[in-house]
Amino acid sequence: MNAITSSEFNFKGQKAVYHGKVRDVYTLENEVLVMVASDRISAFDHILPKGIPYKGQVLNQVATMFLEATKDIVPNWLIATPDPSVAVGLACEPIRVEMVIRGYLAGHSAREY
Repeated sequence: MNAITSSEFNFKGQKAVYHGKVRDVYTLENEVLVMVASDRISAFDHILPKGIPYKGQVLNQVATMFLEATKDIVPNWLIATPDPSVAVGLACEPIRVEMVIRGYLAGHSAREY
């Protein structure tokens, strides 16, 4: 069982590609994005040498489930999920919010508290 740790596609109408820590994003004409969720592992802003098989599929399917479940509440970018690891959608202006939610304080948070 091999982990998928990279993607190198050349789509028709491809304008740009961005290789992130876990996802690779291909920008096509008409502001369509193809996002490939890999099996790479990122910890403390570093990509670890080995991936976890099917991690990208799980991440993508969980995200798809929530986007589909909430699309009647708030519009989102998702158009289709043609593969368990791939999401296709429209480029949009993101609202950048990042947070970590835990059931308890630990590490730096506990020391600061």
